[in-house]
Formats: sequence, structure tokens, C-alpha cells
Amino acid sequence: MNPEVRKLSARLLPEVDALGAAMAERIRSEIPVYDDGDAVSHQELVASCTVNARYILGNLAGEVSAEETPTQTGSTRAEQGVPYAVVLQAFRVGSRFIWEVLVDRAEPEDRGLLLLAAADIWAVSDQLAADVTDAYRRTLADRARRDGQMRAVLVGSLLDGDADATTYVGETAGMLDLGRATEYVVVSAESPSPGEEGVADVERVLRRSNIRSAWRLDHDHQEGVVALRLGFGVDQLMAVLDGLARARVGVSTVVGRLDEVQEARRQARVACAAVSPGTVAVGRFGADPLAVLLASSPDQARALVDAVLAPVLALPPDDRAVVIDTARAWLAAGGSTSAAARELHVHRNTVRYRVRRLEEVTGRDLARPVDAAELYVALECVRILGLA
Repeated sequence: MNPEVRKLSARLLPEVDALGAAMAERIRSEIPVYDDGDAVSHQELVASCTVNARYILGNLAGEVSAEETPTQTGSTRAEQGVPYAVVLQAFRVGSRFIWEVLVDRAEPEDRGLLLLAAADIWAVSDQLAADVTDAYRRTLADRARRDGQMRAVLVGSLLDGDADATTYVGETAGMLDLGRATEYVVVSAESPSPGEEGVADVERVLRRSNIRSAWRLDHDHQEGVVALRLGFGVDQLMAVLDGLARARVGVSTVVGRLDEVQEARRQARVACAAVSPGTVAVGRFGADPLAVLLASSPDQARALVDAVLAPVLALPPDDRAVVIDTARAWLAAGGSTSAAARELHVHRNTVRYRVRRLEEVTGRDLARPVDAAELYVALECVRILGLA
């Protein structure tokens, strides 16, 4: 280590209490999780920042104390349920703070030497982050073996995790007992009521078929990663889910690696949204490409409804329902008035009258394929958005 950096760090060591408090304020200002004081109290944050500042400056000064170990912060945050990405972000903010203090407190003539020693300084910070990460993961692994809530945290690290979380995807898979499968899907089930499972007791039911899975439940969705196996693919999973579903359920396409489940989770959410609101059904991403497309863009779907069906939606509720039901039946019958009449249990002339009224209200000519297609897509938007 450069002698001037060593001297500067030694000069700052007596100030670690004040530096720890200032570092904690910086972290609180940049990371909302730490600012509210719920998961980590302000006093506890100051204490850990003081320990970490002493560790970094002590290493740079060659005066490392074995009495205090910053790695304990990693274990503590894991026990508190603070997400790993948030923990790592706090250490990055803290390390940047120490660097800024060193630059600010260095003599003007020594700042060039400080820049030359930057690699060594950041190496100390990186080593600290690596040690804390190891402690965090060890604690997480221990909790995962005994704590169902921690399993949900780990599932969240797979489904929501940033790039740092994917580094530990293999270790996380081991903690969750997802094994070495080569095919995975993500399931997203809408909660019938806040905090209620959309697919009841699904993990236990799948385990009876020797299928490993891991789930989490939040306010409005239950989501899980399912490891498929030979003889039990997506079709078999869909059948199980269909028997357990209490609300809308979406299933992603198959992915080959767990570091792809974030995209699969997005697909599962879209597939769930593509199922008609208020129904109990299981949808698979890609099974109905148009519905998936519309569910992916609800704002554009609403704009299309307004452009095509606004006059219909403005009708009195009973009239609106008759017109929409007739339009759907007529389109499903391929434009056959007789087939639509049989489906609706009315005379075919009644269907003709309603279709003409639909054309008058919307300004569309349903004999034109483009107009009929616009109507069909708009009706799908109405279904997906739950407007009628």
C-alpha cells in the first residue's frame, strides 16, 4: 500500500464513529429500505457502518482489528430478511463514501498518489463485499433449511433478482431443492383475496408426483418455479393446476436454466392476465398469441376499445350485453347467422338485426375482413380488461 495512503487512513481511524454515522446517513438517503428503519434500525445501521469504516481504513492503514468482523453484517441482514441486492448496494454506497472521504482529506499534493493507489483501495472494499456475501449466503442457506418464509425470499431472489442474484442461482437452487432439472416453468396464480393461494397446496400435491417446486405468496399473486421431469411435462402440470386453481393462473414457456426464470415469470404474469377476469382457468403463454399480445399492453388495449367499441360500451347495460354477446357468437361462428342463432337460442333474423345494429353503432362494415378483424380484436380487449 502506498505510504501516503497508509498515513491518511491511519489519520482517519480515530474518526470512525463520526464517519460511520455519516456513512449511515448517505445509505439512508440513497436506499429507501434503510431509511424507514423497519428492517434495520437507524442505530443498528450506524453501528454496522462504523465497523465497516474501521475495517476498510484499518486495512489501508495496516492496523486490522480481529475483534470486530464486518462479515457479521451479512449474517444479520440475512436473518432480518433484507434482500441481498439491497445489502450489496449498501456496501457499494459505503465504499464510495470512504473513497470520497479519502480524496477530500488527502493533501492536494498527495491526490495523484491516491489515484494511483485506487486499485488497492477498491480491492479492500471488494474483499469486504465478497466476505459479507459469503456470510449472507451461508446464513440464508441455514435459514432455508428450517424456515418456510425464507424459502419465499429465495424464490423471490430467482424471480425478481438483479444480475448479482443470478451469480448464486446454482446455490439458491440447491437450497430450494430444485435439483438439476433441464426444464423449468414459472406459474403465476392470481389471489382470490389478498394473501390467499390461487393454487391451493400446490407444492405438496406436486411433490406426490415427485415434482420439485418452490413458491412464494404476496398480496395479490402466488408464484412458483416448477422443475419438470421426463414423463411430467407442461401438459401434466396444466392438468394438476386446473384441478387446484381458485382463480386465474398463468404458465410460462419452458426454460432450460434457472437464470432465465425472470423472463419466464413475466410470461406467466401475462398469461394469467390473458385469462378472462373473474374466471377460474389456467392459461399458457403462447397458446393464444393475440390474447398474450393484448394482455402485454393494457394501455394500448384500452385505446383500441375506445376507438372501436366506445359507442357500444356507452349503451345501457342490458343492450350492451346483447350486442356484445351477439358479436362474439357471430364471429365465433365464422359469420354464420344460423350457427350464431343456434348458439344464442334466437331466430336468425334476430341475429341479422343485432349485427346490423352493431355495424350502425360502430360505423364498421362486417362484410369487410379488416372491419371484422378490428371488431374481434376489440372484443378480446374488452374480455381481457374485464369491461364486459
